[in-house]
Amino acid sequence: MSNAGSSRKTGPGRVLLVDDHLPARESMADVLRRAGHTVDCCSSGAEALAAAARSRYECIVTDMKMPGMSGLELIAELAARGEQAQVVMVTAHATVASAVEAMRHGAFDYIEKPFDVDRFERLVAQAIGHGRYLAGVRQAEGGSREPPAELIGSSPAMQALRARIASVARTPVTVLISGESGTGKELVAAAIHAESERRDRPLVMLNCPALSADLLASELFGHERGAFTGADTARIGRFEAADGGTILLDEVTEIDLPVQAKLLRVLQERCFERVGSNRTLRVDVRVLAATNRDLAAAVAEGRFRHDLYYRLAVVPLQVPPLRERPEDIAALVEHFLVRTARYLNREPCTLSAGTLDLLIEHDWPGNVRELENLITRASVQSDGRPIDADQLRRWLLAAAEPAARKTAEDAELPVGLSLQEMERRLIEATLERFGGHREKTARALGIGVRTLTGKLRQYGYAPREKSYSRAG
Repeated sequence: MSNAGSSRKTGPGRVLLVDDHLPARESMADVLRRAGHTVDCCSSGAEALAAAARSRYECIVTDMKMPGMSGLELIAELAARGEQAQVVMVTAHATVASAVEAMRHGAFDYIEKPFDVDRFERLVAQAIGHGRYLAGVRQAEGGSREPPAELIGSSPAMQALRARIASVARTPVTVLISGESGTGKELVAAAIHAESERRDRPLVMLNCPALSADLLASELFGHERGAFTGADTARIGRFEAADGGTILLDEVTEIDLPVQAKLLRVLQERCFERVGSNRTLRVDVRVLAATNRDLAAAVAEGRFRHDLYYRLAVVPLQVPPLRERPEDIAALVEHFLVRTARYLNREPCTLSAGTLDLLIEHDWPGNVRELENLITRASVQSDGRPIDADQLRRWLLAAAEPAARKTAEDAELPVGLSLQEMERRLIEATLERFGGHREKTARALGIGVRTLTGKLRQYGYAPREKSYSRAG
């Protein structure tokens, strides 16, 4: 299930090992250190998140089953925080569903205990090489005149988004960028900055959930020497670094209330003090905020200040999920095929019959990021052959199984219902989860499509059909 080719050209990297079992952790660390890698170790997901916030890793190797936070939960949280390290899942509980679910959340690959030492060493090297490949792509695209991948498309939704970006870019107003994970909110922020009068000044981005409240205040506003334990030198904050330019506060809903009060003052008065200082500093910074959650709901629940909400949401901008613009998928797929081929110095892969239709019909819970990972992985593994629809279908259907199980857990099935009524509710909830897609629903429930269709007819249930126009 590897995502990359030979590891021979990949030099040593920095690796974080996460496993609650000390002997396993030490054994894996010895293997990787002998291969020349720099290795840090953690015994829990919480420790790993703190370590990743402090240091930059190229690869994170995590166990699946751990007390507290599981490996899948760790991967999901790392993805939400924008972590760039490639993740390798290690487990003694291997199933196809959990493997693909890990990949859907952004894992590079998956290996089962007990594993061959050479294969483990090779897999970590491949993960590091793949991460360096993606970093090279991002660097190349940074100097490109082409639009970022997440902004590619001619659908009405994307035309409207680009028009909104153009209309707000040259104004000084604060913009709240909302959208699901993987839709490209940070690239929308970069586009706003690039089209603004501040384009020649810094664009500074901060992923808010990656830091505790104390560290976030220091990161935003800076600190003086001796302000807290470990503050050996004075340090400027992100607002000072962005003076004259733009700052993006990513996942702003995760900021704690005390820091929210300080942020409100910066928006109102354009001034602040470093942590441990009484000297007031003034800055000229345009603020952009991004969130994948309902900020108004957070206000109603008392988790977010209403006055700060109104300061941030001067101009709200919604980034559409990929499932609402399926007519853009063909252009995105072509972009990823060509980009991967250019970097690998070979001809772009082609798609076998029916593959594009399969991709268009998928609901893409991970949005453009999920599509990019899928096409990149398939391109690397194709070895010059057309990308096969059946292979992609297996990956996509297997990734849907854990979500179906969660649907069953969340379905309201009160005591006293008949078995038939319980079955009806479960089928309808699963069908809704997969947007009316009968094949995915049947696969998740462990029944045939004909059986599902018969039961739906029996219940008189008419699922909503997707409607869209296909480009080209």
